[in-house]
Amino acid sequence: MRFLPRTLPRLTAAVALALAATLPAQAHNAWLLPSATVLSKADWITVDAAVSNDLFFFNHVPLNLQNLQITAPDGSALQPQNLHQGKLRNVFDLQLQQPGTYRIATVNNGLFASYKDAEGKPKRWRGSPEKFATEVPADAKDLQVTQSVGRIETFVTLGKPSALKASGQGMELLAADGQHLNDLVAGEASQLRLLVDGQPAANVEVSIVAGGSRYRDSLNEINVITDAQGNFSVTWPAAGTYWLEATHKDNKTSLPQAKERRLTYVATLEVLP
Repeated sequence: MRFLPRTLPRLTAAVALALAATLPAQAHNAWLLPSATVLSKADWITVDAAVSNDLFFFNHVPLNLQNLQITAPDGSALQPQNLHQGKLRNVFDLQLQQPGTYRIATVNNGLFASYKDAEGKPKRWRGSPEKFATEVPADAKDLQVTQSVGRIETFVTLGKPSALKASGQGMELLAADGQHLNDLVAGEASQLRLLVDGQPAANVEVSIVAGGSRYRDSLNEINVITDAQGNFSVTWPAAGTYWLEATHKDNKTSLPQAKERRLTYVATLEVLP
């Protein structure tokens, strides 16, 4: 993956669908940033949600939180508190009371179609699989449909970390046995695993960039490729907050008209000293 100076990788189609309600299609980066990722006692955290030119700076638009999912350690769903939408970011609070690891994510599954109408005029459509049948003409000519599945997430742990389980839907990130995504340490190697629909995602490029890119002449990105089991290793060069992205294409669509599926995964991870 190539980067423009002081600009992060272009947003892939899956993430672009996730952001369609809040911004026009262009090159920016989406993220969720918690005020803390590790807590020793029950407390509140605040989460910023934005799309930006520089990592973890509010300089573009808020991230669409329509499909926000917050999963408690016991698997139950939680609701955000004090949700506020500003001009540059969305913000919400979350009260952590149950020990273990919380998963905070926006999960999107959409379709993009191009076709010609009855008069031969080119048309474009973007929306959910549920609306496809009613909004795209059945007699559309030269119909081309792509399914896009995106996940943008972060993880927060109260007390002792609890195991994270894959949902089996879309692209997901896990840590190897004996490791945890909220236990990353500078100078140490972390063994991570990428999955697609719960199965190993082989030969997928993963890009990792440290926050604070606004103050660097070079992004100093880390690029790795997953092995046959979806595994890859990262040695964290310094403490701080990191942005991880991976993309993948296949033909495993859930809609017959869609011939290609594009998957995007983004995670915010904190590395401690």
